[in-house]
Amino acid sequence: MGGCCNPRGCDRMFGERFARHVAGRYRKRGLDGPSRRMVDWLVSQGVEGAAVLEIGGGVGEIQLELLRRGAARTTNVELSPGYEAAAAALAAETGLADRVERRLGDLAVDPSVAEPADFVVLHRVVCCYPDVEALVGAAAEHARRAVVLTHPPRNLVSRAGQAVINLGMRLAGREYRSFVHPPEVMVQVLQGRGLTATHLPGGRIWQVLSATRT
Repeated sequence: MGGCCNPRGCDRMFGERFARHVAGRYRKRGLDGPSRRMVDWLVSQGVEGAAVLEIGGGVGEIQLELLRRGAARTTNVELSPGYEAAAAALAAETGLADRVERRLGDLAVDPSVAEPADFVVLHRVVCCYPDVEALVGAAAEHARRAVVLTHPPRNLVSRAGQAVINLGMRLAGREYRSFVHPPEVMVQVLQGRGLTATHLPGGRIWQVLSATRT
């Protein structure tokens, strides 16, 4: 497991207690809606035998589902170390631990923290990172075939929610901040690196943006 760059408060926001909650919910209910849409899309692209890189994959539930559907191996790059114990337990329960690699680091700052993969996944990650162009650009540069990510819609409701969250973080003395980046910027970054980007249908709270190598 590699070293970590500045977690920007994600280590406190997404610690071991949060990770246990996410893992428990996955055990009881499986993937949430946006995660299922991402997995279904990746399977439709031909995930059999593929290498998958997930940036900020948390406890790794998307990776486990992709491995069950034929992916060869997965790599997770995470800013917060708080997920590691819960992720290891989940992987062990499924018998897939030998096909999962987990690293701590910031791919946008240090691209060498992970090797390129066929598919790169970012679920609920861009809203936690200040420099969306650097993050999505790094994801695109690591993707041999495709990138799929989720982001909140940029509207009055989401921006108001962001303001409330960030005010609460400031009052609590926490470093963590949330972001509602313009979707068109993410599309431009992906297209500028040779991918064709399209939003999948549906998704009122979390929109799914897919991009394939042309």
